[in-house]
Amino acid sequence: MDTVITATWIDYAVIILYFVGILWIGTLFGKFTKSTNDFFFGGQRFSWWLIAMSCVATVVGSYSFIKYAAIGYKFGFSSTMTYLNDWFVIPIFILAWLPIIFFNRIASIPEYFRRRYDEKTKLVAIVYIMVFMVGYVGINLYTLGVALQPLLKINLYVIVVIVAIVGAIYLHAGGQTSVIMTDLMQGFILIIAGFMIFGLGIYWLGGFENFLSGMPLEHKLPFANFNQPAEFNFVGIFWQDAAASTMAFYFMNQGVIMRFMSARNPQEGRKAVFAIVLVLMPLAVLAIANTGWIGRSMVSHGMLPASVSDRDIFMAVTNKITTPGIFGFVLAALTAALMSTIDTLINAISAVFVNDIWRPYIRKDAPDGHYLHVARIVAILAAVLGVALVPFFASFKSIYEAHGTFTASITPPVVTLIILSILSKRITATAAFWSMILGFFIMLLTMSFFPQFIQPIAHGIDPARDFKYIRALYGILVTLVLAFGISAFTKRKTNAELSGLVIDSVHAAKVAFKGGEPNDEEPGETLVRQIELDDNVNGVHVTEEDRKLMEAELGDLMFISDTRWWLGGLKSVQLKLTATHSKPGVLVFSRAALADGHLKETESVTIQKFI
Repeated sequence: MDTVITATWIDYAVIILYFVGILWIGTLFGKFTKSTNDFFFGGQRFSWWLIAMSCVATVVGSYSFIKYAAIGYKFGFSSTMTYLNDWFVIPIFILAWLPIIFFNRIASIPEYFRRRYDEKTKLVAIVYIMVFMVGYVGINLYTLGVALQPLLKINLYVIVVIVAIVGAIYLHAGGQTSVIMTDLMQGFILIIAGFMIFGLGIYWLGGFENFLSGMPLEHKLPFANFNQPAEFNFVGIFWQDAAASTMAFYFMNQGVIMRFMSARNPQEGRKAVFAIVLVLMPLAVLAIANTGWIGRSMVSHGMLPASVSDRDIFMAVTNKITTPGIFGFVLAALTAALMSTIDTLINAISAVFVNDIWRPYIRKDAPDGHYLHVARIVAILAAVLGVALVPFFASFKSIYEAHGTFTASITPPVVTLIILSILSKRITATAAFWSMILGFFIMLLTMSFFPQFIQPIAHGIDPARDFKYIRALYGILVTLVLAFGISAFTKRKTNAELSGLVIDSVHAAKVAFKGGEPNDEEPGETLVRQIELDDNVNGVHVTEEDRKLMEAELGDLMFISDTRWWLGGLKSVQLKLTATHSKPGVLVFSRAALADGHLKETESVTIQKFI
């Protein structure tokens, strides 16, 4: 069935209003970007709720609405499995990866590989990460073009170019701050739109009971069958979406790593993780998959023709149940899902290029303004590269196939090696280098020449079908064997060289971050105080009484912020507590610190202990 899409001038007006709003918000926060630290990490000042919402907006790409509506249409409630498999990697992320990257000030995945192993391993990681991120930009642009083309009646590539230009403009202006603030709005838009579709669908069907009665029994089950059908089964979903895609999201996706590095401290990062896993991701998966469930029930009740395809179900359902304006809002949400993903990826591409290629190999020791200028140029070029990859993804039979093939090819060797690097000191630089290279080429062999290599671990899945899910398990196992096998015959780094870079030496990373022994005692009170400026002060000075109330010691890092919590830390600064004074109700620090925090001398601020 070819979906006939009708739209009114109101729908077009809503979409235009969305683009204008995103551009305005994105460029508005350009004033907070004065350095590469601001451009890449937002000054490391943001609250957990901003990080959490923007991460969810990032993981829900434009392909998500189309892809998971199709899965929900074909397989029902079990489609939620693909987004609810985060639980088993979260302990490693919270206890090891997050504190390692934060306290070591790891700017990128390749930088971690350089410090954990050596320069040549870093170069291999750069290739992997850049291909992964640029490819994701391309597939998101292609998906949105496919969705909007029937509505706008213009060439797909014109749509792709327009969307890429809008994203590049506001990212060029404000970097990570613009990304986080626009993603906050876009996260709310896509979740609200998803539940709006669900509510309207239930209304059209005549109530929740009619909705359930229109779904086959097997569509009401929470889990897919163990190993069938080949295209969607329990064991395949675990290895592809949980082991490969989830680990890639938390450990390999440079954009997500930068998002957590933008948090004011690891405690805020941990809060963000729990909010993502326990609240926001379940809401997001309901928002993006329910269209398929509604579509299946509508077909059963004769409201949609049985000939409608899973590829068309999202647009078919939304076009049928929405009114003018609401339909435009849903399409704006689809666009928001794209924008919130590619802005993160483009910002991450800029970070890797500047920090891992330009700064060390092309222009060393240049002023920070030079690197900021290069980062903004690279942001534009990254959008161009994403557009150039659209024809490649258009060559696949479906968006689902394109996305699955891409992730299965790229992620397993790198994410497996990252996990091993965090947990084991035994992995050597030689093993890391060759396991990434050989792991990738061995996986390629299973795609082009020897798919039967996967059969022994296929869990009974029909070997005549594509092993797109189990290929992730195969890649993980191959990388494990290569890493441990080569490590057995090569020399690893000493414990001193690995200090702070593996799970059992996180304390050493804290010491290096602070420049002294960390104060791990729970923070005391958060105080509200007035500002007094003194350009001779290095750090911040408080009264002895305030120091005791905050349970802080001299040398501790303090977080000073605007009193308006809803700014999420946008106006804030981190300073070391260097001395006490005798002026009650006053904090003393320099004008430079005031400017760095975008604070005002006449307004009160909050202060609390960080570490």
